[in-house]
Amino acid sequence: MNSRVVLLVEDDASDVELTKRASAKAQMPDAIVAVEDGQEALDYLHARGAYLGRDTADLPTVVLLDLKLPKIDGLEVLRRIRSAEATRRLPVVILTSSREERDVGTSYDLGVNSYTRKPVDFAQFADAIRHLGIYWLVINEPPPTA
Repeated sequence: MNSRVVLLVEDDASDVELTKRASAKAQMPDAIVAVEDGQEALDYLHARGAYLGRDTADLPTVVLLDLKLPKIDGLEVLRRIRSAEATRRLPVVILTSSREERDVGTSYDLGVNSYTRKPVDFAQFADAIRHLGIYWLVINEPPPTA
């Protein structure tokens, strides 16, 4: 696993920018690779399409995954991450505005590591990103490679 990369799967450009700003404000040096839809996320992880040739053994430390995505939604991306041998242990955090209990339950049923609702206020959002970064990039012991 690459301890320097967070894969952000988010179709809202303003949320991508907010996440990058919050990460910089928290002085998290890790790189954020942002992709716009579920298909692009899977292409990145499996080195297909625009990411052909990327080392598939070089997985991100954590995936921050929105649920409402074009092409392939977040729950299906999670399902595919968990079904592939190479990515099944990859830490995945749902980062979404969805408050639907069904989304929370299904996410955990599919093996998500954490479910976090996006705060609307920037200061709260920045604080949430800082806490996620500290936990997943510093405190958490990453899984051994499959």
